[in-house]
Amino acid sequence: MIRVIYNPVVTSDLVKNSLEPLAHPWFYPGEPPVILGVGRLVQQKDFPLLIRAFSRLRKRREARLMILGEGPLRPELEALVETLDLKKDISLPGFIANPYAYMRCSALFILSSRWEGFGNVLVEAMACGTPVVSTDCPSGPSEILENGKWGRLVPVGDVNAMAFAMESALIEPSTHDTAMRAADFSVEQAISSYIQVLLTED
Repeated sequence: MIRVIYNPVVTSDLVKNSLEPLAHPWFYPGEPPVILGVGRLVQQKDFPLLIRAFSRLRKRREARLMILGEGPLRPELEALVETLDLKKDISLPGFIANPYAYMRCSALFILSSRWEGFGNVLVEAMACGTPVVSTDCPSGPSEILENGKWGRLVPVGDVNAMAFAMESALIEPSTHDTAMRAADFSVEQAISSYIQVLLTED
């Protein structure tokens, strides 16, 4: 028999770091909702998709987009932001040592990847209690979100579907507590699963 035990993504340090105060003015009370993306600025993460989807969303409602991370596609992304005239609404602050406080304070977390090994960052955002939208890329997001139970899934590369899912998530957030699902990927759960396997071995 084969037993699958998830890697321990959610740690006590992650939860502790998510509770650190965040002084960024975009997160002050009364400011527009912030949509967050996190990852290296590389082709795999498809941040151009996220920016274009946000551009369509922004025409319909007030919001801001922040993408944390650094990488070789920064000039391309900055050019796209300027072309879409969204410099006031999109921020690319670079690498942030503690992204979890940003996750906790954001209205929505987006994973826009073309592919993933699993999608740990999605679990991390969920552990911070943040609603999520993800591309249904190979492999991981559909398993993490249990085919859409814990967050919206959209086809890879579909700008319209991503924009619609983002708006829907802002208007009608999921009633499911994402942190409950993230607990399945915690250190405690991994230890418990390993102990159970060891005690039931023949």
